Amino acid sequence: MDVLALVLMGLVFLASLAIQGALQATFARFSRVVNARGMTGAEVARAILDAHGLTHVRVEPVPGALTDHYDPHAKAVRLSEPNYASPSLAALAVAAHEVGHAVQDAQGYAWLRVRASLLPAASLGSNLGPILVVLGLAMGALGLAKLGLYLFLAVALFQLVTLPVEFDASRRALDFLRRMGFLAPGEMGLARQVLTWAALTYVAALASSLATILYYASLLMGRREE
Repeated sequence: MDVLALVLMGLVFLASLAIQGALQATFARFSRVVNARGMTGAEVARAILDAHGLTHVRVEPVPGALTDHYDPHAKAVRLSEPNYASPSLAALAVAAHEVGHAVQDAQGYAWLRVRASLLPAASLGSNLGPILVVLGLAMGALGLAKLGLYLFLAVALFQLVTLPVEFDASRRALDFLRRMGFLAPGEMGLARQVLTWAALTYVAALASSLATILYYASLLMGRREE
């Protein structure tokens, strides 16, 4: 079982690398394509926010690449510096996606609230879970290792709840762009490609966590049988 779980982890890891590579390639490709309206990511985000009455939500640049996110505590859509200032099709799609999260927050979207409630447990599980598993197995303290496994389960649960949040934000983004006329007829499918590959990274993250849990569980079962 240990070998099978390890092989599964390896396959999931390779699949995750492939998805990340495809996302980066797709993003790089469409970062060179100027959208038909010639609007920057910041301009698109501001326009969609204002159209939904969210004039209090700020649009801010943040250093790095693909660091775009919505901060529900600060009420700010933060776009990576390239997307903030770029009039590319990729910047437009990403900006609309992050505004999707802001609209979810304003409307009290249930899955967003559930994800926020799971964040403390997921952070603890991500940082402490693997350590406890390794220490527990090394010391022969299976109870400690089991505790680490349970903590890591919170990570997978958080990632599972993240899926509807991200898919819904992408659905909203495409709807915003279509209804507000930001996309030319031939651009809708291209924007969907960018958002689809981005969403698949969350699927890969969940698969990776589940494979890790299976591996940890197989190690615990092996120790019990000794």
